[in-house]
Amino acid sequence: MMRVSNMPGAGGGIAYAHTVSQRTGDENVLVAASPATILRLAQGQFAHLTEEEVRWVGAVATDYGILAVQPGAPWETLEELLDQWRRDPASIVVSGGSAVGGQDHMKVLLLADRAGIDPLRVRYVPFDGGGEAMTALLGGFVNVFSGDVTQGQAQLEAGNIRVLTVMAEDRVGGEMAQVPTARELGYPVEWVTWRGFYAPAGISDDAYHRWVEVLDQLAHSDEWATVRAQARLDAYFLAGEPFESFVREQV
Repeated sequence: MMRVSNMPGAGGGIAYAHTVSQRTGDENVLVAASPATILRLAQGQFAHLTEEEVRWVGAVATDYGILAVQPGAPWETLEELLDQWRRDPASIVVSGGSAVGGQDHMKVLLLADRAGIDPLRVRYVPFDGGGEAMTALLGGFVNVFSGDVTQGQAQLEAGNIRVLTVMAEDRVGGEMAQVPTARELGYPVEWVTWRGFYAPAGISDDAYHRWVEVLDQLAHSDEWATVRAQARLDAYFLAGEPFESFVREQV
């Protein structure tokens, strides 16, 4: 049986520092991670710590970035939104569930840059999680929501939002199958929010490969497929040395 311990703080920094300093040789520790983790590492927000301080085990599912507006908003398409954004950057306010410089902010900055909008003129309001950021959109306090497919799917099905784009290589399934990707609209921006794990750096190679095998079995199990579908996550698996190389390249 696995015991789950939640260790919030500093966008994963507390858990990362604890793993590095207190659990470095513990072969029974596996820590959840996402692009938010490596983004903060790339930004130097985990003090002196780097991506080399742990063993990156693997990723077992993925999500994708979206931009959404209210159904009654004046923009039917992403291009209509971007047209106004270019003309009057101050008129567009974006909510997201991450801090300034975090995932939801970076999605918008990348798209703005590709669309010819000065990223420094993007008005981004951070909230404590995607739920609060979505509430801000539904309440009319912001114009645009920056988040993930999993955060917007239920609201889209309920008719509460209009999703203008998905930041994936290909269109996703479900209700969002009709939503174009940013790439097909002429803006090569992808934001893949993988769900993965790392382990302490001091574990043996045997222990590391055992964890890789565990994730392999999990990712290809019927039970995980059910859980993943319930969470509205897409299938994705990358583990072992290829995943470690992937993380280093991303940072």
